[in-house]
Amino acid sequence: MRAMAKIIYTLTDEAPLFATYSFLPIVEAFTASAGVDVETRDISLAGRILAAFADRLPEEQRVADALSELGQLAKTPEANIIKLPNISASVPQLEAAIAELNALGFGLPSYADADADATARYDAIKGSAVNPVLREGNSDRRAPLAVKNYARQHPHSMGTWSADSKTEVATMGRDDFRSNELSVILPEDDTLRIQLVDHEGDVTVLKDGLKVLAGEVVDGTVMRAAALDAFLTEQVARAKELGVLFSVHLKATMMKVSDPILFGHVVSAFLPKTFAQYGDDLAAAGLSANNGLGAILAGLDALPNGAEIKASIDAEIADGPALAMVNSDKGITNLHVPSDVIVDASMPAMIRIGGKMWGPDGREADTLAVIPDSSYAGVYQAVIDDCKAHGAYDPVTMGSVPNVGLMAQAAEEYGSHNKTFEITTAGKVQVVTASGEVLMEHDVAPGDVWRACQTKDAPIRDWVKLAVTRARVSGTPAIFWLDPARAHDRNLTGLVEKYLADHDTEGLSIEIMSPVEATKKSVERIRQGLDTISVTGNVLRDYNTDLFPILEVGTSAKMLSVVPLMNGGGLFETGAGGSAPKHVQQLQAENYLRWDSLGEFLALAESLAHLARTSGNERAAVLGTALDAATGTLLNENKSPARRVGQIDNRGSHAWLAVFWAEELAKQTTDPELAATFAPIAEQLRANADTISAELIAVQGSPADLGGYYRPVAEKASAVMRPSATLNAIIDALR
Repeated sequence: MRAMAKIIYTLTDEAPLFATYSFLPIVEAFTASAGVDVETRDISLAGRILAAFADRLPEEQRVADALSELGQLAKTPEANIIKLPNISASVPQLEAAIAELNALGFGLPSYADADADATARYDAIKGSAVNPVLREGNSDRRAPLAVKNYARQHPHSMGTWSADSKTEVATMGRDDFRSNELSVILPEDDTLRIQLVDHEGDVTVLKDGLKVLAGEVVDGTVMRAAALDAFLTEQVARAKELGVLFSVHLKATMMKVSDPILFGHVVSAFLPKTFAQYGDDLAAAGLSANNGLGAILAGLDALPNGAEIKASIDAEIADGPALAMVNSDKGITNLHVPSDVIVDASMPAMIRIGGKMWGPDGREADTLAVIPDSSYAGVYQAVIDDCKAHGAYDPVTMGSVPNVGLMAQAAEEYGSHNKTFEITTAGKVQVVTASGEVLMEHDVAPGDVWRACQTKDAPIRDWVKLAVTRARVSGTPAIFWLDPARAHDRNLTGLVEKYLADHDTEGLSIEIMSPVEATKKSVERIRQGLDTISVTGNVLRDYNTDLFPILEVGTSAKMLSVVPLMNGGGLFETGAGGSAPKHVQQLQAENYLRWDSLGEFLALAESLAHLARTSGNERAAVLGTALDAATGTLLNENKSPARRVGQIDNRGSHAWLAVFWAEELAKQTTDPELAATFAPIAEQLRANADTISAELIAVQGSPADLGGYYRPVAEKASAVMRPSATLNAIIDALR
């Protein structure tokens, strides 16, 4: 047996992090028996903040820059990384994490009062900052057969759709990012500059030294603020006229620069009188609509006329359309926090329950779903139209829509980077080559949001190859979702057609369709019980890998997410974390964690299989095969976390997985020595299963002291997440 590479298990945030305190000791114990080395790296929001300010902290408080380390590892054949969900930090989350770290004794500058250097460091941490660093490959995401079969045998609840539902999507369709997009393919390596030229001819450099490679696709586009405001004002009035809830659906995490600005426009459009009268007062106090209504309300007590402003806000909310709610019991609206309502999670959830969201009265109601940019809004409208015509989907019979997503080397990272700008002066934004040639140019006005992105040629080639591979292996038709009305997608279409010719596609069904037409065909096939691979760009990858899994299997957390890294390594992602904050709140209040670690079980099995292929460690393959079988048993025996105190939670699910995994290892015949090792473990776990379950349930119902939300105290979190002395003794004896 050759020397093995390590498996790197990431420590992230919120519920996935707390679940790790329970699950990782089991992983370490089982893998140790196969000589597999499992190491951890802290890429949590708190860990990344501390790493960014290591030079400003005392030696004893410094932490390593684990994300940069893993980013380099991801470029090597030895990479084997299990990636759990991270917080895609909005400004309120970032500020809360900073405050918690300062309370723990770390001397960090506040975000609001930071100097230019500190602001730049914080801004690099905001939003979806982790994934672009690690994703040195494209995405292969699908529902494992065991998960799909479980959904068929135990269908999740689906709401009722009616043909007369008033729910619909409202989108701009003009003067937005989609309609204004320009795109070029670079003929040779170059260094670009993005500049703003005002009407007097004065030049402000927005971004310099932007290195690009031959064949790279570079795009630029603009959202016109005046058109956005007019559109939003119209939709507020329209929601009231229709008598439906008003909701906005953005991506203020991944699109960490552009979408908080758009969110601020929505808040202002909903409260026009308040901002007309008190906007200067709010701005002077540092209360920005971009951070949401919640941040404004929280800061009013410090203003001399705070009560007056609060009365104005209350009056406009009462006079406007009913707002969709995040938590109607606590009065938290759709407009409170930019990161509370993320389009890729919120829209599928709305569709799943019959096109409704929760209103301020605590009841479900039809909704006007406002998605300002029209790039992908039509996908959701197509699904809504299909549900109005044919009713809700049936998890028992419906097909699947796996995804092959273009994301390697930060492909199509729209709005989440330092190439997005809120324009301050009227003029033209230009993208200029090193020789001075203007590649792209947009007229802009103050308040417009201009952004650019890059997509390298090598990831596009790899994306096409992966699509062909998945179509061949699965025997499933594949559709490239590319919009002929978008400049970027027209360029990609030409490249896809070119690179498909490099592969054997004989006998395969591979088509190119607009996202709307691809959606219509995919949902038509879904209703026939047929599968269709969606081959998409980065943003649609993010959207589709929530939309279809939430409808098909109830959650995106149950998807298998493999990233075959371009240089031969593997990145294994474990699902989305959108509901993690609510889970942590319940853990803190009731010592009960609902988080389902199924995605980790699936990712670990794939990681072990990859390790076996690349290192020659046959035992890793045995371990992975047994884990897959154990996961199927876990689902069939309904040992996933429930919802309420007194029932099985995340810790109980881990305990049962240990039972089933040990039993699978004990009965396999591929490696008799491994079977002999686990036979007594399996017997002990099975014999003590009732005792272990009782110990795990006994601690529920009282508050749990974790020592922190963003940076828990390890000893406290471990004590909370490993409360069964019986289970701990059996597992720890394996190490």
